[in-house]
Amino acid sequence: MTKIDFYNLPEDGSDKRLPFSCRLVEKIHALGHRVFVHAASREQAEDIDRMLWTRNQESFVPHALCGSDLADRSPVLIGHDADPPEPCDVLVNLTLEVPVFFSRFQRVAEIVDGDAAARERSRANYRFYKERGYPLDVHRV
Repeated sequence: MTKIDFYNLPEDGSDKRLPFSCRLVEKIHALGHRVFVHAASREQAEDIDRMLWTRNQESFVPHALCGSDLADRSPVLIGHDADPPEPCDVLVNLTLEVPVFFSRFQRVAEIVDGDAAARERSRANYRFYKERGYPLDVHRV
């Protein structure tokens, strides 16, 4: 059964979702997992792509946008408007909705920022998973 992890970021008003997501993707990849990052928009997918290229001078996370020439060979895929290709182990969800395909993954990481409306939506997602019996864990970052 899919395990769901919620990562609650500080409520300081700054947007730390994308930088935190890049660090999380780097860690998950280092553990040998294949990752799908589900972005909320094409712009956000491109932002994550850029950040992964420039984030850390000491290491590189091989990644690609879905549909690109490198997507078939990349252990980290970034998409926004389509189901992820098979197989991927971990879903990093950057949308405010529960993706219909979430149960295809071993783990789901829900990133919760400090915005009040986003937190309320994340609470609804938490209830969704809990009511269906998925194992949940909350991490305060």
